[in-house]
Amino acid sequence: MSILNLISALGMVALCYIAWLGSEDRRNIPWNTIRWGIGLQLIVGAIVFVLGSQVVAWINDLLNIVLEASEAGAKFLFGGASSMIAVSPNFGAGPGAAGRWIARAVGDPYVAIPGDRLTPDNLDIGTTYILAFRALPQIIFFSGLVSLLYRLNVIPPIVRLFAKLFQNTMRISGAEALAGAANIFVGIESAIAVKPFLRSMSRSEICAVLACCFGSIASSVLAIYAGLLRPTFPAITGHLVSASILTIPACFVLSKLLVPENTIPVTLGQVPRDTDPGDANPQQARPSPMDSLIAGSTDGVKMAVGIAAVLIAVLGVVDLFNRCFGLLGTLPAIGGLFQIITLPNLLGMLFLPLTFLTGVSLEWSELWQTSVLIGRRLFETSIPPYLELSQLAAAGAISGRALLIVSYVLCGFTHCASYGIFVGGLSSLVPERRADISALGMKALWAGTLATLMTGCVAGLFYWGNATSILGIPVAP
Repeated sequence: MSILNLISALGMVALCYIAWLGSEDRRNIPWNTIRWGIGLQLIVGAIVFVLGSQVVAWINDLLNIVLEASEAGAKFLFGGASSMIAVSPNFGAGPGAAGRWIARAVGDPYVAIPGDRLTPDNLDIGTTYILAFRALPQIIFFSGLVSLLYRLNVIPPIVRLFAKLFQNTMRISGAEALAGAANIFVGIESAIAVKPFLRSMSRSEICAVLACCFGSIASSVLAIYAGLLRPTFPAITGHLVSASILTIPACFVLSKLLVPENTIPVTLGQVPRDTDPGDANPQQARPSPMDSLIAGSTDGVKMAVGIAAVLIAVLGVVDLFNRCFGLLGTLPAIGGLFQIITLPNLLGMLFLPLTFLTGVSLEWSELWQTSVLIGRRLFETSIPPYLELSQLAAAGAISGRALLIVSYVLCGFTHCASYGIFVGGLSSLVPERRADISALGMKALWAGTLATLMTGCVAGLFYWGNATSILGIPVAP
């Protein structure tokens, strides 16, 4: 075991200690939840990185097929190598005729756009990834697909299996175990599965449900993250699935440390029957499979528009913030100081100790670089950091260990944009518990943040430099 592997192992303990420091009741330590929560992470980590690498590869290949299928509709609308509108193979990846018109309408009309047939020197076929035309349509597809699979009763048995595993090992209530298991596949919709029990849930249970929402990702967003990293990290899809599974036990461990259980939950010792998250009103007649597909796709449109709006607004505000500091940098007396003060650098400094605990690197430049990427997520969401991570990996500017660990850490909804979505969404289901939910929102966000870092520790613990088998490509160890 190298010193970095040791740091990753100790980091798991240190993150638990940090959560305990902020506990509402430090004398009430959920030892069973801690033991089994960490134990489940280590078991899954061993399966992913040691025993079951072929299983992960199989899952990765299977989901990559789904990812490729998710682009069929986008290619039909915006153009591509198999488009029915832009049939020429020279168009390659990128927007079609209408898409290029949109790109010129909102950008520089004299800059070449992927898909243009200008000269051989201007062709950039298949190498340009345009988020609006490639990633956001995948959200719509995956949202509809998950809704359909719920309706066909494919996902519920898997969710129930995970729920029983979490409930029987960590001794948590059945309702929060069910919500956590559903979070492996969906986002805030997972709360609908336990909606009848939200009113009677303890503060500890509510915090755990929210922490699972923050710490995990919905399958629709998994498509974005995988699409961004697949060119430089071919095995990323399978690892994002394992990250989603690993983070749920971590969320329970850290949320129970922050808000320990001091009552007897109503669903303790049993896993309640779950409700289809795709059903707005479970008491009505269940929709047909096609209705579920359409309803899920419509929800995906709302999510895609929401993500686009958040990126436009948040990235604009971040840039404005940095420009203000840039103006201060022109002052003669103190300008030198403000030339290095930017919001990403401030967040990188804030997350530097936590990033170190994951065992990502001992080299200062790489440690700082990864800390900035992780810190940026707090305001910018995970998409811009993932995009930059992909660019760093393509340029060979980051090690395989750092690529793997940061990929796991960024796999979550632990950013300010999700705070309003999850807290507001849960409050709308049980308005009478709005005060408790609002009070627990920041604690749950903190628990989810620590949980994603703990997931990075697990990845770092089992990384032994075998980049070819773990990442899918040979990179620097």
